[in-house]
Amino acid sequence: MHLGLDIGTSGVKALMIDEKQTIIATANAPLDVARPHSGWSEQNPNDWIEATKKAIGLLKKTHGRKLASVKGIGLSGQMHGATLLDEADNILRPCILWNDVRSHKEAALLDDNSAFHRTSGNIVFPGFTAPKLVWVKNNEAEVFKKISKVLLPKDYLRLWLCGEYVTDPSDASGTAWLDVEGRTWSDELLNACDMNCEQMPQICEGSDISGTLRTKLSQEWGMNSNVVIAGGAGDNAASAVGMGVIDKGSAFVSLGTSGVIFAANERYLPNPDSAVHAFCHALPQRWHQMGVILSATDALNWFAGICGSNAEDLGKNLGTELNKPGRVTFLPYLSGERTPHNDARIRGNFTGLSHDDNQVSLTQAVMEGVGFAFRDNMNALKAAGTSIDQATAVGGGANSIYWLKAISTILNIPINVPVGGDFGAAFGAARLGTLAAENGDPSEICTPPAIADTIEPDKNLTEAFDQAYQKYTHIYPAIKGI
Repeated sequence: MHLGLDIGTSGVKALMIDEKQTIIATANAPLDVARPHSGWSEQNPNDWIEATKKAIGLLKKTHGRKLASVKGIGLSGQMHGATLLDEADNILRPCILWNDVRSHKEAALLDDNSAFHRTSGNIVFPGFTAPKLVWVKNNEAEVFKKISKVLLPKDYLRLWLCGEYVTDPSDASGTAWLDVEGRTWSDELLNACDMNCEQMPQICEGSDISGTLRTKLSQEWGMNSNVVIAGGAGDNAASAVGMGVIDKGSAFVSLGTSGVIFAANERYLPNPDSAVHAFCHALPQRWHQMGVILSATDALNWFAGICGSNAEDLGKNLGTELNKPGRVTFLPYLSGERTPHNDARIRGNFTGLSHDDNQVSLTQAVMEGVGFAFRDNMNALKAAGTSIDQATAVGGGANSIYWLKAISTILNIPINVPVGGDFGAAFGAARLGTLAAENGDPSEICTPPAIADTIEPDKNLTEAFDQAYQKYTHIYPAIKGI
């Protein structure tokens, strides 16, 4: 058996697989987010440990004998969080999470330093770890002076599991301190934040062994004494491992709360000017690019709330046959936008409303607007040297056949729909645990899921959607200054 632990924003998930990668059991434990001020988002790192104890306790209760056979544990987690520890590993303050934007001024100042684009290959976004530490230095000086180690969320859990200060290159890529091509910490970028390498964890590839489970925990959970902990991965890279998106040419489109286009690469391909993320992958000598839109299913859920309905019912009202583009255009910038604009202040917009419009036409506009935002992302990836010929759809929005048909036609690529199953970050983490424990071959273990259906672009509507997309691209610059 092998175990995956995923430290999400809303909960911890534990997932156990056997040697055939069959999912044996899963367990979840919830987490809360504190928002003490507008734009702030924090968690108590000890809550991650308590939630992990609860999740594994549930597995022990229902599958104790299977749990005793675990040989490897893989970790995945929400990226960018700043967990600050003193010399005795005491937590100095609540962890500042990925969606906390208090450090937007600090991020802008760091981004003006050309070294960050040159070495990290990325824009310094407010959600990244580096600007958070500059904010702490400027606003909580006594805390800053005491910092001995900065750990990402999954890596604080690792410290509790095995006593090691370790991270992996994929997660470290989101700090803005990593030389992403060299897969090592950059003294220059750390020094720009008055930090140093001694305050950073060691870097271990996601499929390598980072430590061994503490004896106390192995005894408590009924495991053997030699259970290894893999390096693990940030959540999107772990999901990619779970879906077999590890080689050049493979990609996935995630229709979750936010939207992601993720493409695996065999080399480092940065393009910070387009707000594309160029990160290390979870496996050695692999990288990935990622475009991010901040509101995907979140946009449809927002509109459903206004309508007093739910997203699933709104989607059903459109049927399954793709309509020609509607007259109304929607920009899904409800909380700003990441790729390609890097604009935290822009907000959403309906353009072209008339007396003829109704709930159905506006639902269609929301779905198309998210599709057009994905096309912005795909164009940004193309400008960074990556062309996507097909992609696998994941996330809750992938249950809408109409939405997938619209996205396929807007992007003009086939969209593969996998057979039902859990291919998310916890499953990818379990695969990394397998690789570490068994010294396995990624090409044999990290295989794609079986495909239930492939949705092809509607060639009768591609030209119409091309024209609608061109209209979409003119709206952002028109409203940016308002």
